[in-house]
Amino acid sequence: MPPRRRHLLLLLALASCSSSGAASTRNATSPPLACSEPSRVCTAFLAFPAAANASVLGSMFDASPGDLTADAAASPGYAFVRKNCSCLASRTYLANTTYTLPSAAAPPPNATATAAQVAVAAYAGLAVPPPGGAAARPPRAGAVVALHLICGCSSGPWNYLLSYVGAQGDTVESLSSRFGASMDAIEAANGMAGPDPVTTGKVYYIPLNSVPGQPYAMTSPAPIPAAAPTQNTLPEISGHHSAKFPYGWVIGSMGVALALIAIALLAILMCKSFQYNHQASNNQRKSPDQPMSHNFQLLKSGSFCYGSGRYLCCQFGNVKQSRKGGEDHCINVPKGMVVDVFDREKPIVFTYEEILASTDLFSDANLLGHGTYGTVYYGVLRDQEVAIKRMTTTNTKEFIVELKVLCKVHHASLVELIGYAASKDELFLVYEYSQKGSLKNHLHDPQSKGHTSLSWIYRVQIALDAARGLEYIHEHTKDHYVHRDIKSSNILLDSSFRAKISDFGLAKLAVRSNDAEASVTKVVGTFGYLAPEYLRDGLATAKCDVYAFGVVLFELISGKEAITKTGAIGAGSNSERRSLASVMLTALRNCHNQTCVESLKECIDPNLMDLYPNDCMYQMAILAKHCVDEDPVLRPDMKQAVITLSQILLSSLEWEATLGGNDQVFSGLVAGR
Repeated sequence: MPPRRRHLLLLLALASCSSSGAASTRNATSPPLACSEPSRVCTAFLAFPAAANASVLGSMFDASPGDLTADAAASPGYAFVRKNCSCLASRTYLANTTYTLPSAAAPPPNATATAAQVAVAAYAGLAVPPPGGAAARPPRAGAVVALHLICGCSSGPWNYLLSYVGAQGDTVESLSSRFGASMDAIEAANGMAGPDPVTTGKVYYIPLNSVPGQPYAMTSPAPIPAAAPTQNTLPEISGHHSAKFPYGWVIGSMGVALALIAIALLAILMCKSFQYNHQASNNQRKSPDQPMSHNFQLLKSGSFCYGSGRYLCCQFGNVKQSRKGGEDHCINVPKGMVVDVFDREKPIVFTYEEILASTDLFSDANLLGHGTYGTVYYGVLRDQEVAIKRMTTTNTKEFIVELKVLCKVHHASLVELIGYAASKDELFLVYEYSQKGSLKNHLHDPQSKGHTSLSWIYRVQIALDAARGLEYIHEHTKDHYVHRDIKSSNILLDSSFRAKISDFGLAKLAVRSNDAEASVTKVVGTFGYLAPEYLRDGLATAKCDVYAFGVVLFELISGKEAITKTGAIGAGSNSERRSLASVMLTALRNCHNQTCVESLKECIDPNLMDLYPNDCMYQMAILAKHCVDEDPVLRPDMKQAVITLSQILLSSLEWEATLGGNDQVFSGLVAGR
């Protein structure tokens, strides 16, 4: 049996099995997106939930291999198909394709199914039959059925729309995390009034600004044993899908190309080896007192590492080097981390001279603050505002960890890594610049630090942003991470006061065990934010981050620091230092509903000036209380925290609307902006 026919048989069999189970939840048809410009044509994408062979997908969607990408990290996997979407006569956005019905060896979902119904079932909700009588024909092997694919053209500030069929367990939040689109954008593209539940089987439009997925792996499925011929064997399927492909020419051409590539790589390696040996001999003739120059490159086409012992010397890229004194310089990277760090993503490698110039030789005027493992400066690199963390080479491990994590995780609520640099004694990480500084500066005595106090709405939004960032690294990355140093000083605010989590130098890969994701390690972090089981056992889990996040929520409510002084003002030695969590838990001990918020006045930040809804304040306090529970099993995960904070934000916005015209509330900041 030809491979193409086997593929179609397998696909229809899968569709037949799944359609019966999903019939109760899937809509018979999902209404396409309406349009008003009959001449409009755009590029759109469709997400097909199958790891099908590329030739099968190309046949089904009338697409070339260059129009296929895939998300191999997702479970289940998705293939993304690029199509030209147009506004048809029905005034809806659709794309055309044809489907060749396979052999009757794969039975239709039910005995009365029409040819169109059999064809539509193979597309997992992405296709609808065209109007007309032909759709009522019975299925016949080899018949070609015309179909419409459900697509969409963007009418908002997005480049593309991705047609996605809702699956069991999907939410607007999970779609936002999976595809990198904001919840607001998804809701706007689909005309949703809010974070409504995602209906299984309904087509949703995901707004995108870039092509989804990675290049499609051109692999073939395992061969299916051919059935013994019988008298009822159907004739070979013909049509536009069965055109023969010149495999011999392709295989021969690929063999010649691979041989040429191998020769070219061998020549490049020999050239590099000669250059390195020549440079090494020159270096031996130099005076040992001659200062080492700084040599960095823009990372483009890979890296070259050499050396022995615990460290490798890595030089990056094949681009022109900046030289000073004619001597090469490299970054010492521990063995075993080279592939993990530098082959995943390709940040910019800046020169040491650029770092010096951008910070005005590390002028005190450009000092932004002191981190756990370095000092942070403001700079302008290549016309972009940046924050530069300056570290010594004694912190190489933290440098590598942060580089490793931020090269693989990208989210709107995580600070983005732009690049890095190094000198003989120092290492530098270059991040996007957060104009409003850290959350800590806006909570703890902000006026004395030249900052304004945050309104209630901003505090809830900041909490939600931080929760989304943590949920992403806990649940939605290929490798799950524990941050281990969540605190208000590591939550940065951009020009719109949206929060981004920073400082991943202590982040650790979470290892799955039978009970939870855990990794035993030495205790690191900041006191006041450390979970009791982490202090006791050194067990780093996602629930440790949840505990620290609960302390941050208490900071947002009270305006106090994680370790705070108690006792009367001026009491001197009579005052004691206690964790904010214990202080707030004591105050909440007898608080069982929102009516007790008045009794918590002394624990609520006076900078809020009583401008907050009591019910929302109570809900946030209870969420924080659950997050810092002694028993990690009883703490919510960050997905639950995101859901609760989303509801609190919606209720807070409704409360704000009832105070129409109150400038202090609508301004976002309190006390005279």
